[in-house]
Amino acid sequence: MTPATAGVIPTEPVGSIPRPHELLAALTAHAAGGIGDDALAAAQDAAVADTIRRLEELGCPVVTDGEQAKPSFVTYPLTGLHNVAPDGVVIPFADGHQRQLPRLTAGPLRYAVHADRYLRAALRHATVPVKQAVIAPSALSLLYPPDGIDGYPREAFLDDLLAEAEADIRGCLDAGAHRVQLDFTEARLSLKIDPGGSLLEQFVALNNQVLDRFSPAEQARIGIHTCPGGDQDSTHSLDVDHTALLPALLQLKAGAFYIQLASEPDPDRVLAVLADHLADRARVFIGVTDPLDPRIETPEQVRDRILAATRHLPADRIGTCDDCGFAPFADDTSTSRETAFAKIRARIRGTALATRELGG
Repeated sequence: MTPATAGVIPTEPVGSIPRPHELLAALTAHAAGGIGDDALAAAQDAAVADTIRRLEELGCPVVTDGEQAKPSFVTYPLTGLHNVAPDGVVIPFADGHQRQLPRLTAGPLRYAVHADRYLRAALRHATVPVKQAVIAPSALSLLYPPDGIDGYPREAFLDDLLAEAEADIRGCLDAGAHRVQLDFTEARLSLKIDPGGSLLEQFVALNNQVLDRFSPAEQARIGIHTCPGGDQDSTHSLDVDHTALLPALLQLKAGAFYIQLASEPDPDRVLAVLADHLADRARVFIGVTDPLDPRIETPEQVRDRILAATRHLPADRIGTCDDCGFAPFADDTSTSRETAFAKIRARIRGTALATRELGG
């Protein structure tokens, strides 16, 4: 496939930015009972305002709130719920640390927090379009315990989950999100748990049940993000063959896909599979910076990664992003805030260099 002449190549963040020290201190104080909810909310709003200001100063054409007010990218809908316990599914990472999901103890499932709350707060501070990340329903399907819940069968749970996931996405679209991004990091992990792919097929089918509730025009404003689960400079599934995931992933009915690529050992192999399976309606945003690598990419490295991608995909089907969020859990301080912004600067400048090189 030969390169195509490009217009301006779009570039977007995936989501989370490391929290400033002031917010981390406020979170600690709030957990210890030293400050109240209002003081914590003020610290979160100040962090959102600072994040958006700095992203706009870097020239970001699309921004996020940096997930400054989320406890994590996956558990935000559960904040304050009383029908969950902490002893759910355990997710092991390559460096030995673990994350553990909650476990639903009783029905019904209702989101305590919908993502449009974060979006509306961000829109108060932004002067450019804002995208909003939401958790994919496939991730929250793991809340249901294997031995079931008395009086609340799994079928009823899934009906409630689909309704809540739809409301989460629709609320953001209605509030004016530039795009709503479903975080689907469990996709690659599913192939580690079940190499035969049955679990992945179940996840894709569940997510498509939600996406089917949206019109084609709405689906065009919905994106899917996948990565090997970056957290504390480690991953849970980087050892899983990326190309085994993509054919199933690209069956999702979305207008954009955000694909980890900068940390991929053989990006050309991944790009070839993308070229074979990317639907005509969709654009692929390729990761050009690696949040887990402390080395800051140069704009020229970013440019070259984009130009390499045009050997496989037309330039007008390509965008750029970071491989994943920089701090998807609120307590992740493995990457500094300054490093994150430096990598984002390289992504923006390198994308502009590639646009010029391609005649855009």
